[in-house]
Amino acid sequence: MLNEQIRELAAHCERFKTPVAWRATSQIITTVVPFLALLTAMYFSLDVSYWLTLVLAVPAGGLLVRFFIIQHDCGHGSFFASKKVNDITGRLVSILTLTPYAYWRRSHALHHASSANLDRRGIGDITTLTVEEYKALPLIQRIGYRIYRNPFFLTTVGGVLHFLVIQRLPLVVQRPSREMALSVLLLDAAMLVVYGTLIYFLGWTDFLLLAAPMVLVASAAGVWLFYIQHQFEETHWSSEPEWDRKTAAVLGSSYYDLPKVLDWFTGNIGLHHIHHLCSQIPNYRLQECMAARPELATINRMTIWESLKCANLALWDERSKRLVPFGAV
Repeated sequence: MLNEQIRELAAHCERFKTPVAWRATSQIITTVVPFLALLTAMYFSLDVSYWLTLVLAVPAGGLLVRFFIIQHDCGHGSFFASKKVNDITGRLVSILTLTPYAYWRRSHALHHASSANLDRRGIGDITTLTVEEYKALPLIQRIGYRIYRNPFFLTTVGGVLHFLVIQRLPLVVQRPSREMALSVLLLDAAMLVVYGTLIYFLGWTDFLLLAAPMVLVASAAGVWLFYIQHQFEETHWSSEPEWDRKTAAVLGSSYYDLPKVLDWFTGNIGLHHIHHLCSQIPNYRLQECMAARPELATINRMTIWESLKCANLALWDERSKRLVPFGAV
């Protein structure tokens, strides 16, 4: 794709970055109301069948993903027009997503500023090594990287560790600053109050029976979405000084063509190439943006079935300019 085409697409996307207050408010209502209804149903289902509780935990976990997208947009300053309203909303939602608002806002901004840059990897990314870097590792580190890149480990164990443990520790945040560390500590305190109160009234057993499956569903879905947004065979990586943000956005991010119901739960985050091209577009306007420029629907498009084939990709091959599996080394 030529630079001129990419600039035209970027200019097109800029026209959709204005927030719409009623749509943002509607999205909050249509997330909060069904979430509370599902929590109530899950609680009463404990006396009926835990299998029913687990079934209800799937859409409840999906709504946690939708809450995360709301927080995500607030962090970009795109959900509401007011920065103050974005920040208040984002901080309140963070109690549900278990993700410190200011910490994540900063690290995610760094991710956008360095996405697909081989010289600035490791900021808000799934860690990705080149073929030559992997070959140069000692055996024990190769094994560690293989475990880390295992899709089951990454989405289950890795997802839970990230949301429940890593994000609770201010000393391990990426590019730490006083604001980021304070964000972690304040959220930890808020979680102690909110979840401590729930545990007091529900008891440890019922609380864990309700919370654990939701967190597992939400964390696994969230990590998989983040993985597939940049980890596909024909993605794009480049080094300085060739790296260009807009080129990286379009060619290094996928369009995950999901069924409409999953687009709803995931806040259209599958339109990730558009989001990276203009991160100020609210999630509720991404589909509108793509519909007005149909060629956007043809760039890096993948279905759910096609995305499953990306699960074994693990290394960037600088010669072929593709992500390859371990077996290709």
